[in-house]
Amino acid sequence: MIDLRLLRMDPDRVRASQRARGEDVELVDALLAADERQRSSSSRFDELRNEQKQLGKQVAQAKGDEKAALLERTKQLAADVKTANAEQSEAEAEVQRLLGGLANLLDPAAPIGGEEDFVTIEEVGTPRDFAAEGFEPRDHVELGKILGAIDTERAAKVSGSRFYYLTGVGALLELALVNMAIAQATEAGFIPMITPALVKPRAMEGTGFLGQAAENVFHLPEDDFYLVGTSEVPLAAYHMDEILDGDQLPLRYAGFSPCFRREAGTYGKDTRGIIRVHQFDKVEMFSYVAPEDAEAEHKRLLQWERDFLDKLGLAYRVIDVASGDLGASAMRKFDIEAWIPTQGKYRELTSTSNCGEFQARRLGIRMRGEEGNRPLATLNGTLCAVPRTIVAILETHQLADGSVVVPEALRPYLGGREVLTPVGK
Repeated sequence: MIDLRLLRMDPDRVRASQRARGEDVELVDALLAADERQRSSSSRFDELRNEQKQLGKQVAQAKGDEKAALLERTKQLAADVKTANAEQSEAEAEVQRLLGGLANLLDPAAPIGGEEDFVTIEEVGTPRDFAAEGFEPRDHVELGKILGAIDTERAAKVSGSRFYYLTGVGALLELALVNMAIAQATEAGFIPMITPALVKPRAMEGTGFLGQAAENVFHLPEDDFYLVGTSEVPLAAYHMDEILDGDQLPLRYAGFSPCFRREAGTYGKDTRGIIRVHQFDKVEMFSYVAPEDAEAEHKRLLQWERDFLDKLGLAYRVIDVASGDLGASAMRKFDIEAWIPTQGKYRELTSTSNCGEFQARRLGIRMRGEEGNRPLATLNGTLCAVPRTIVAILETHQLADGSVVVPEALRPYLGGREVLTPVGK
């Protein structure tokens, strides 16, 4: 959530941020009104409590009719205090409810617009010219069958659409990618973590995934657990309600977890293969930093993502995501999109978001420093979303006979294997 003091001082900035995101601008005025009710009811409660204390002293010293009158006033005052306390609590709850629905303030540098209004920062590498090489590239589904690596047909039989099995070299490829990602993150100073896939509502809500993103979250109502769509959720909530020593920052974690997404609203999109699925594995980077260091940390996360994709020999572009395409928690987000040859376009492979103090305020995480205790900043970045990375590798590094050349950096994690060969060869 945002700082209420900032809302009071500069409501126009908050309105502009909501408008740029395509979110409800009227929420700002509703929140300002609720905040005013809370403060006035709080003042009223304090006044009545103070009068109640003073009256208690007077009753102790009074006698006769004066004491009887004071006692009568005490009864009325007790009722008034009870009513004022209820009004204060009700107003405070309304403020928190409205505040929870307000998206993070945009970074002034974020592009304004919808999904297609991103800004391309850089294109890296040159997509292969398969025509010049004399053959038509196969898509990852066909390659997966040839290599005995991907089975979506049996997955549909067992679990339905948007599920898959990784088999043989496909399973080995996932493990290799995960180990390579964790090795890189560990070398960069991240603490490796294997995180819970089920979390309580507070963790999901605190990271901002029960607002605009709620339709894509799997909920288990009988137990009131949520299946995480990213390990960002348990990593953000790891230090919930804690005060961290500022001298220990930055704290960096690399979480490996399964991720679950309903993919609501994507009917008919990416129904073939493993680009858009309900369950996949991912290695996620997560940083806790002082707010003034967040922008520099964001650039570092982006560079670590680039380093990983460079090692895999993929052509990609880096984009600055526009305001209307940001999640509620992100002030600014960079995506890296890899070139997918058979689609003839770039597809998102990783993203990194600067959430500022937004998640920390919701989760009660603060840092201790010379200025006292204050909210810190949180940032996240995908290091490896496994299935899409497998898609990019298979399609980019394929040979005419259906074999796939293993990127050199990945070979040590595949027992030195240089080429994935069709089953039976």
